[in-house]
Amino acid sequence: MIYLDYSATTPVLPEVLDSYNRVTNEYFGNPNSLHNLGLKSRNLLESATKQVSELLNIDVNEFCFTSGATESNNIALIGTCLANKDKGNHIIVSKLEHPSIYSIVDYLVSIGFKVSYVNNTTEGVIDFEDLKRKMNEDTILVSICAVNSETGIRQPLKTIKQVINKYNKNIIFHSDITQALGKVSINFNDFDLASASGHKIYAPKGIGLFYKKKNIKCKKIMYGTENTFHPGTPALPLIVSFSKALRITLHELDKKQEIVSRWNEKLLKKFKTYPNIKINHSKYSIPHIINISLMDIKPETFIHALERHEIYISSNTACSSGKLSTSVMALYNDKKRAETTLRISLSCLTKLEEITVFINTFNGVYEKLHSLSE
Repeated sequence: MIYLDYSATTPVLPEVLDSYNRVTNEYFGNPNSLHNLGLKSRNLLESATKQVSELLNIDVNEFCFTSGATESNNIALIGTCLANKDKGNHIIVSKLEHPSIYSIVDYLVSIGFKVSYVNNTTEGVIDFEDLKRKMNEDTILVSICAVNSETGIRQPLKTIKQVINKYNKNIIFHSDITQALGKVSINFNDFDLASASGHKIYAPKGIGLFYKKKNIKCKKIMYGTENTFHPGTPALPLIVSFSKALRITLHELDKKQEIVSRWNEKLLKKFKTYPNIKINHSKYSIPHIINISLMDIKPETFIHALERHEIYISSNTACSSGKLSTSVMALYNDKKRAETTLRISLSCLTKLEEITVFINTFNGVYEKLHSLSE
């Protein structure tokens, strides 16, 4: 099997799975219980939380664990808008967001908030002049992802934050950092709120992170016995797994990026030899994600053809698979190009022999399907 869909989800690392199993078996006490089993679990919870805070260089009181980035996005956008509606009802998002953001925005519009979609340049980064034009006295929130999940284009978060602050320091800046965490360096000073998922960094599914600077007003949208944004019994095995996966993923990050860059260059060099394939990236794309348009072949047909060789890639994001790529459309304004995209996502776990087999198999499948389309 050759797996090249790491941006959809990653396999759980063996050592992370070991931690999950150990905690499940040995720390089954409720961390909220007062007996020794509960206290044992509480100590481990605090240790894992402290490790995450140190790895990300954030305070333990500035984040909580959630079920994943989608839940964190809900808390960030809905909670912030409800807490600050006395200051305004206008939010700004980019055209390069994960589908969950747009669903949340639709809900906010249904309850009276207004939304503007900021333009991007031809290179895929936010158009700062358009952002300045679209901010107004009612703007309370801007949400722009760190790395686009389809094209890998990375946004200059620090500069975006500076542009927002220059206009109005009270406007809150949120970033979905799901596709950036564990792939590129992140400075949490560059935004006020952030969302992330564990299953993109080799942790199990069902665990994520919501970050909020201390001075930011955000209303809780879920309630329980615990006074947190994610109430309920802490999912200790998942939290410990997330902490361990984060530590492993961030270790020697530069060396891991070098490996991914090597495979990226090899694949791009090959794709450039096909006259009917368009490469959807810019100089701001991180090497972990390669997006191409086949133009004359349906992407789902190509994906299933590769699947017969036990090679796995995707069309766009897993949450909008098979639909028109809104990100490619925002970049090129070309419907055919946006309808025929494939996403190949790489990892430091990817091996040279996998890349070689993928290239050879891709070529054979492409020649066969291309001849049928003529």
